[in-house]
Amino acid sequence: MRQTDFQGELEGLHAASFGWALWCCEQRREEAEEVLQTAYLKVMEGAARFDGRSSLRTWFFGVIRRTAGERRRRRWVRDQLLVRWFTREPASVPVPDPEAQASGSQSSRELRKALAALPARQQQVLHLVFYQDLTVEEASRVLNVSLGTARTHFARGKAQLRNLLARHHEEIA
Repeated sequence: MRQTDFQGELEGLHAASFGWALWCCEQRREEAEEVLQTAYLKVMEGAARFDGRSSLRTWFFGVIRRTAGERRRRRWVRDQLLVRWFTREPASVPVPDPEAQASGSQSSRELRKALAALPARQQQVLHLVFYQDLTVEEASRVLNVSLGTARTHFARGKAQLRNLLARHHEEIA
């Protein structure tokens, strides 16, 4: 289908498309307008492509339905996050023990120094697992490496870190 014919048919479907967008957006006019505009943008930018397996109307209504669903999910997530944020309990701030704080900062410095001595990939996996609370599998996805590779770097990094810290403590003693 030629581009001019395609645009002409889409223009002819505008009223019906807006009615469908209104229905998909539970009669919220502003939301329906935004969904329809986003659907048109998807078509213009090539994110949604008509392949001719159905009628143009059926295809475009599907684009509108999916766009409305995406918007509904984003709104739901935003609303859930806002509810959690407004209903959360304020965190209590513990009074730091000066002695524990001094020794904690010393051990933190030792740990950071030992981590810096590791190869970059081992540092990254250990950081993601220990500081970002990711699983090794999630870390492998973040780093775009296989799970086996991430497990190997994790195990080797822990072993090397253990050795570096043990050597440091032997030097002090």
